[in-house]
Amino acid sequence: MGEFPKEWSWEENKLFEVALAMVDEQDPDRWEAVAAIVGGKKSVEEVQRHYVILLEDLHFIESGCLDHELEDAQSYGQVECISQSVYWTDEDQKYLICRLLIQLDIN
Repeated sequence: MGEFPKEWSWEENKLFEVALAMVDEQDPDRWEAVAAIVGGKKSVEEVQRHYVILLEDLHFIESGCLDHELEDAQSYGQVECISQSVYWTDEDQKYLICRLLIQLDIN
């Protein structure tokens, strides 16, 4: 059904999230703008596919299915959960804004 999507880096995901918040859903060039903000390395189709996957993930999480499955697995002691937090610092925010400004000036 098509090529397997390329991996998205942490930076690309953050730029994607910011772009979704910045670009109006009604903008006819929304996906082109989001792809440009992400850095121009992702096609419009890849950006749209990434958005669909995000919506599917959110729907799955909000449906409660994920919590139920984890609860059942943990009750049997079959799953070891290792959690690693990634913190969004002021420095990360400054870096992201600089990258966005550079991208917007280029395009």
